[in-house]
Amino acid sequence: MNSAMEFNLNALLPELTMVLAATVVILVDILNRRGRDITKPFLPWVALAGVAVTAGVSIWLLNEPASHFQNMLTTDNRAMALNLVTLTGAALAILLSIRYMPAVNAQTGEYYALILLITAGMMVMGAALDLMVVFLALEIFSMGLYILAGLKRSDLRSNEAAMKYFLLGAFASAFFVYGVAFVYGATGSTRFDMIAAALASGAADMNLLYVGITMLIAGFGFKVSLAPFHMWTPDVYQGAPTPVTAFMSIGTKAGAFAAFYRFFVVGVGEAQPVWGWALAILAVLTMTLGNLAALRQSSLKRLLAYSSIAHAGYILVGLATATPAAIDGALYYLISYAFMNMGAFAIVILLERQGEMDALGNRLNGLSKRHPQLALLMSIFMFSLAGVPPFAGFFAKFYVFAAAVAGGWSWLAAIAMLNSAIGAWYYLRIVVNMYFVEPGEETRIEAQQVSLPLTITLGIAAVFTVALGVLPWLWTGLVQSGAMNVVALR
Repeated sequence: MNSAMEFNLNALLPELTMVLAATVVILVDILNRRGRDITKPFLPWVALAGVAVTAGVSIWLLNEPASHFQNMLTTDNRAMALNLVTLTGAALAILLSIRYMPAVNAQTGEYYALILLITAGMMVMGAALDLMVVFLALEIFSMGLYILAGLKRSDLRSNEAAMKYFLLGAFASAFFVYGVAFVYGATGSTRFDMIAAALASGAADMNLLYVGITMLIAGFGFKVSLAPFHMWTPDVYQGAPTPVTAFMSIGTKAGAFAAFYRFFVVGVGEAQPVWGWALAILAVLTMTLGNLAALRQSSLKRLLAYSSIAHAGYILVGLATATPAAIDGALYYLISYAFMNMGAFAIVILLERQGEMDALGNRLNGLSKRHPQLALLMSIFMFSLAGVPPFAGFFAKFYVFAAAVAGGWSWLAAIAMLNSAIGAWYYLRIVVNMYFVEPGEETRIEAQQVSLPLTITLGIAAVFTVALGVLPWLWTGLVQSGAMNVVALR
């Protein structure tokens, strides 16, 4: 019994490590408030240490797939790989925040603790094999994100973002809970393996189940900005502090898509001919609306917000296909998107003035003439987001689209490629503005603005954006067995 309990605790070891790190951050912050200012500069580094230790624990648990707590959690490679995606987003967000948060007079102790707790919630969501565990994890990270979105209390846009995110998030959570209730009523369980068994035996009430699936799609769709549940995204992304926006764009996708995949592939895989079409239609709607709206944006943050909607649609192509290759492709897409999107948001922080982004052209026009290094880095991130070889974004799209073709969804892959071409227009427009338009008055960036943490973030993001494109096997070999484990559970 003791060995079983120890093994179960190992299953939660990454999440427990994050919670412990958040507790340490809070304690260090309390010491600072008692007048010991020497502790304040160490808060982000304590948080980063917690992220690093958690990443080490996740790597240690690789290749030890097992289910725990009566099949409510798993430690398969896919869960550990998704942990690394989420931890990457958390680490880069912390680095982006070191100079940003004091500049907007935010409470840094609570901020870093919330980042860690939100990350723990996302990690639980990625390992969940039960709808109730998914819901608890979803609420843990959602409540933290509501707070972080409104962290700039003197900024009306930030207040609006937090209120809008909270109210719409509450509706999405209600849909999710109703969906769980319908699925339970249809199958008699919230565990994915028991749901699958009910479908296989013919004991499930399919009408109730389809209603539940529809409501769960609405709940998940809000979290990952799927159309038509995406309307909150541009305003919240623009109003929230930029490091929070960057973290939100990556972490929520990793956690929610992981739970999305597990429920549909492991839980209701027998009904794939029905829900596959529903997800395919949502993917087309999401990527098309995201790209068309991004074409009209003049604010870089809003452009990246609509861009994130389009990328959610591309990842959903893999979800709809639901083959092992598609699972691999979606995981590769998530880690690639984490680096290239974080790099783009790091440039946004440099271009911001007093925490607010002005018109796109004023900041980017002629950037190559005044800051050639920044222009080069931004070009790398834009080319990758556009899907230009040999960067990570190209291979991410290639793997997902190729898996769709191999899985019999050629029409969906064709629409996705057409949307990718549309998306390339607004990404390449940014590159053209930087290199072929005369500099504007707003492009001057002082040397002290490019801090060491920001430089580290840009360097890491650029290196991995290139490396994952040139050497994609570095990541695909890691997640392949995780994908096979998921399929084996069906």
